[in-house]
Amino acid sequence: MTTTPPEGPQVPRTRVVLAEDSVLLREGLVRVLESSGFEVVAAAGDAEGFLAAVSAERPDMVLTDVRMPPTFTDEGVRAALVVREQFPDVAVMVLSQYVEENYASELLAGRAKGVGYLLKDRVADVGDFVEAMQRVAGGGTALDPEVVAQLFARARRADPLSTLTPREHDVLQLMAEGRSNSGIAAALFVTEGAVEKHVSNLFTKLDLAPTGDDHRRVLAVLRYLDHAEREDQP
Repeated sequence: MTTTPPEGPQVPRTRVVLAEDSVLLREGLVRVLESSGFEVVAAAGDAEGFLAAVSAERPDMVLTDVRMPPTFTDEGVRAALVVREQFPDVAVMVLSQYVEENYASELLAGRAKGVGYLLKDRVADVGDFVEAMQRVAGGGTALDPEVVAQLFARARRADPLSTLTPREHDVLQLMAEGRSNSGIAAALFVTEGAVEKHVSNLFTKLDLAPTGDDHRRVLAVLRYLDHAEREDQP
């Protein structure tokens, strides 16, 4: 008896550890992920069990809620930060009903490798959720617009534009006009490398987490326009 080998190379599935205290939602997430090509290697109902599973399984990705037992405050997102610190190659997706601004900002800071923060009530389509998981697993980002809005509002309270140098102000103004890095370089008679350095400094000073340069450029411009509007007010 002969057998026919499977066609093409076998692509390894993304291994996931998830944490969700609701049994029904946890089982639902397992089914959705397994049917979408992920391999759920562990599913925990509390932060302690979640971290133990991550340590034992060394997954490619984790999915966790924010509020979990025993206090139902911030155990889940704090556990996500532990994973981020101890296992930097593991992608992290937070799925919650709440935006914890301080922890969200910390979660997004420092590295551009896969991270996401979605709100349960706003995930209206399973396909969109799976696509976001795939994007984060691949090293990208997936942020709910409400998360971005709250982080932006939090940053507005400090007015970090006051820390920019005159040249950085010039670069930001030209960014607001829609100029590319090459266009900014031509306008300021500097090299593109110099512009890239100024843009990088802008992102740092404006505390814009590394979620993709295009995304950060938009946030930087929004902050500039908001600042200009407030300056124009009597």
